[in-house]
Amino acid sequence: MIYSMTAYAREEVKADWGTAVWELRSVNQRYLETYFRLPEQFRGVEPVLRERLRKALQRGKVECGLRFTANPGANSDLKINEALATALLRSAEWVQSQGAKASIDPIDVLRWPGVLEAAEADMDAIQHELIAGFDRALQAFLDARASEGANMRSLIEARLDGISEQAAFVRGHMPAVLEWQRDRLRSKFEEAQMELDSERLAQEMVLLAQKTDVAEELDRLDSHIKETRSVLRKGGACGRRLDFMMQEFNREANTLGSKSINAEITNAAVELKVLIEQMREQIQNIE
Repeated sequence: MIYSMTAYAREEVKADWGTAVWELRSVNQRYLETYFRLPEQFRGVEPVLRERLRKALQRGKVECGLRFTANPGANSDLKINEALATALLRSAEWVQSQGAKASIDPIDVLRWPGVLEAAEADMDAIQHELIAGFDRALQAFLDARASEGANMRSLIEARLDGISEQAAFVRGHMPAVLEWQRDRLRSKFEEAQMELDSERLAQEMVLLAQKTDVAEELDRLDSHIKETRSVLRKGGACGRRLDFMMQEFNREANTLGSKSINAEITNAAVELKVLIEQMREQIQNIE
């Protein structure tokens, strides 16, 4: 299976503590680059997330974001610091015993800093749930990359079929092209009113055949097609290998075009370059 470097995934996590949304997105890149946008209170989990991405991915520029919204009612339970409240009451009673006229208001005691404490959220438990949500987002992200990779493989294989057709067309037309060139040479001899020497004509045809022989290029094209199909079947992180194969395809197509002596062969060489470029554009996004 091959994987695209372009993908997107979103995972929402809901719990008593609030709501969190993970978003993963990536584009093509020569190497693996990861960027995180996390709320400050969850910066501690970044190394764990980065390691998970490193194990799952080979290439691509990956952006990972977390939006966290706390539930205001989650920490509604209040805890009274009884020791502090008792100490405040004793202090207030002592002040009264010294002749102060003011009465003791319980609300004032509760307002004293530290008397009332809200129960703190269990951050370890929240982080555990967030990491589990990230794992689900990562799996959806990998599935999206695999799905897009399957589409790219289909497109590349269709272009390989097109290259095979063009190579077969050139191979089948070469005898007719050489015969056409033989007739053309004979006509030039006649136009120049030169005596037609069969041995001279044979020599010219041998030289021409050597200059226009594309059998080697066609054989290499067939070999490149087989190798590319093999790489696609093997799958994995094969983008660099496929990119190298496109360079080899281009080399043979350029040589074929330079040896062309016929409009049909020239058109076939141009069509080959178009198909190769279409494959290359797809391969730029393969991991």
